[in-house]
Amino acid sequence: MASKRQKHWTGDVATLLRVGPGFRLDRVDAEETPGYRRRKKDSIDNLVAGADELSDLQERLYAASRAQATDAAVLLVLQAMDTAGKGGIIRHVVGSVDPQGVDLAAFKKPTDKELAHDFLWRIRARVPDPGVIGVFDRSHYEDVLIGRVRELAPPDEIERRYGAINAFESELVGRGIRLVKVMLHISAQEQRDRLVERLDRPDKHWKFNPGDIDERMRWSAYMDAYQTVFERTSTDAAPWYVVPANRKWYARLAVQALLLGALADIDPQWPAATFDVPAERARLLAT
Repeated sequence: MASKRQKHWTGDVATLLRVGPGFRLDRVDAEETPGYRRRKKDSIDNLVAGADELSDLQERLYAASRAQATDAAVLLVLQAMDTAGKGGIIRHVVGSVDPQGVDLAAFKKPTDKELAHDFLWRIRARVPDPGVIGVFDRSHYEDVLIGRVRELAPPDEIERRYGAINAFESELVGRGIRLVKVMLHISAQEQRDRLVERLDRPDKHWKFNPGDIDERMRWSAYMDAYQTVFERTSTDAAPWYVVPANRKWYARLAVQALLLGALADIDPQWPAATFDVPAERARLLAT
């Protein structure tokens, strides 16, 4: 089912951004705006219009689940290098819907307790309930990205994890959870500029972590790790989408469009009343 308010797109966003056979991350221009040929100022109105539709679909999904009319949920998986704009997606896209229907999980460095279990243990605990839009701000993919680049696990364990991830995500899809897996792709130069801005502005010092520079020095290794992730875990059931993110406004529009597409495919309906509406209305008016 197509989203109502995506007429400003020149093509299907999911098709344009989907990782398919032969995909190469190093061929993606982070400055590009695939499928969107309007200006930045136009994107503001488009984002607002999309927010109205997203809010309506999310409320329908939540209401249907409360009436046990659907088991469906949506899980947005956000992965990116530092400064790519995950926070902006959460604030400006996910933040436009009723927060009672959103479950945000930000996965940081595993605790000792979490390390005592399989890497998916803590992830399973945050899978969204029916009717909810779940958001993973970083995710189980850290265990095959950082784990590989920093050599935190041996190669055979990293290899095992790709298969475990595919099996886990297939299980989620089987339960009615729509996965929207997004990598926000910025260029190395854009990241450098954003990190410089954090250092130049006192109001952004709190966002800066000296470790970001250490990770930046591993840029090529991370790009290789992402390429392998796409090759091994972009499946028919749970494909990856790579969103060029040098232009923050485009990335927000694109992720919003992907979420709208997932919810439109579910097509949630308002649940039917379980009581006699005319009778209850008459009773109310008599008070």
